[in-house]
Amino acid sequence: MSTVEVSAKDVMALRQKTGLGMMDCKKALIEHNGDATAAETALREKMKGKMDTRVDRAAGEGLIIITVEGDKAAILEFRAETDFTARNENFIAMANEIAKMSLEQGDGEVEFTDAMKALLDEVRITTGENISMARGHRLTGGNFGQYIHHDNKLGVLLQFDGEMPDDLSTGICQHVAANMPTPMAVNEDGVPHDLVALKRNEAKAEAENSGKPTEIAEKIAEGKMRKFFEEVTLLGQKYVRDETKQIKELLPDGVTLKMFVRTQLGAE
Repeated sequence: MSTVEVSAKDVMALRQKTGLGMMDCKKALIEHNGDATAAETALREKMKGKMDTRVDRAAGEGLIIITVEGDKAAILEFRAETDFTARNENFIAMANEIAKMSLEQGDGEVEFTDAMKALLDEVRITTGENISMARGHRLTGGNFGQYIHHDNKLGVLLQFDGEMPDDLSTGICQHVAANMPTPMAVNEDGVPHDLVALKRNEAKAEAENSGKPTEIAEKIAEGKMRKFFEEVTLLGQKYVRDETKQIKELLPDGVTLKMFVRTQLGAE
């Protein structure tokens, strides 16, 4: 039985396309009679099958990507097993390309499409790691501020109407990233209604149990609720860069904060 001869040049070309070992590439070329396209397809199918068996491996590293184009923006989280892969230029390029593709979708949670999966599979095969797009959120309308922490593991996307200096929009994003407690919503309308009802009842009960008349107890309860909203809403919180001012006091005339999305690697 004759053996197909393949050149080192062809083997190297296949290796550069797939990122797989020289022997694997040579074997695939021989098995497919030197047909580079068929060999590449077979290798990818073989390696994809192996990668699919690794999805249960811990992927505790990764990065956050933010992309903004005009009045569209998205923030996505990608996970990998090692920091080495998370910093790999191919991994970063893949994440950015998928982020741009997400801008074609509607608002809300990003749907992980087949086209996105194909891009991710390319990197899964070449790295041999369990990598994934963990989540993503898409926004449309108005203007955007953004911030990604230096380790790429925490990011904030801010949506607003009106004109705001870049330094301020970035600063507000940094506030969302760093402040404790993390704001629950832009304003009190976004705080979960059941939590508001619980806090209001607790405040009123505490005031009444102190022996105050009902009318005074209600005023005390309202004061406690104002304090609660200042603690948990973005507009009410003291600015991390200048704690003498609330966020709402920093906004230029005509600026309205609409929404923010804070994404931290591995956090739910």
